[in-house]
Amino acid sequence: MDTMTETGCFPGSLTEDEMKQLARSESLAVNVSNAANLVLFAAKVYTSIESRSLAVIASTMDSLLDLLSGFILWFTAYAMRNPNQYHYPIGKKRMQPVGIIVFASVMATLGLQILIESGRQLISKSKPEMDPHELKWVIGIMASVTVVKFILMVYCRRFKNEIIRAYAQDHFFDVITNSVGLVAAMLAVKYSWWIDPMGAIIIAVYTINTWAKTVIENVWSLIGRTAPPEFLAKLTYLIWNHHEEVKHIDTVRAYTFGTHYFVEVDIVLPEDMPLNQAHNIGETLQEKLEHLSEVERAFVHIDFEYTHRPEHKMMV
Repeated sequence: MDTMTETGCFPGSLTEDEMKQLARSESLAVNVSNAANLVLFAAKVYTSIESRSLAVIASTMDSLLDLLSGFILWFTAYAMRNPNQYHYPIGKKRMQPVGIIVFASVMATLGLQILIESGRQLISKSKPEMDPHELKWVIGIMASVTVVKFILMVYCRRFKNEIIRAYAQDHFFDVITNSVGLVAAMLAVKYSWWIDPMGAIIIAVYTINTWAKTVIENVWSLIGRTAPPEFLAKLTYLIWNHHEEVKHIDTVRAYTFGTHYFVEVDIVLPEDMPLNQAHNIGETLQEKLEHLSEVERAFVHIDFEYTHRPEHKMMV
């Protein structure tokens, strides 16, 4: 904050060329993830046919929905990169949490379907049958898929973009489900039939729990929840040290509006200050606030006293 007060710029801010390079890297991460999901889905379809294991089939259905969800996230990223300033004056960044909510809802629905099918198989007491040769193929393919997904997870976690983070979370989820599916299928063949549907139930419960939390997190980001006290304190410090003519801070408000914050600030300047000087102080403060990585847009209101009623009507 002291550096921003002195220079007006956030330390470590990316240049225009660095931002373009980051955008290309993010696009590559999305394309690689989608291509990998397609290839791995084909491999897991073969494994499901050979093993007839419900846990493996559950993992394969997850890969099918990966393709659908990948399309959803790709469309979201594409829409955000192509804003229409006439139809969407402040951009399309809200597309990001909306896309993630749709993604998470699809994954949670998959978990519920697997849960139902696993219960049905437990009641019917059906079990998969595999010969040793088929079992080796299943182990080899599922192990390879798990390793590839782990590498993709590590790669996608290098990015801060929420959509790429969603891919990373999905890859991590695949590592868990593939591992559980493989172990359950192997134990069901070698020991007892009920281990396979129980493994599928574990996958289903994990799916529902993980993506339900993701939905809740992104819903909070869309409904205008206030920023934490630490961030408000940071804003207040930055505002108070912005200019020596700032006599009072009337309001500091920050709330979620998608993945970033909208900030509203009311400051008090001397009553006899020339308009051009007051305007310059407010405008430079706005630009400084919008340099913060957490802030999408800042609004600075300038007043000459702070004993009046709030400018905006109170929403009940």
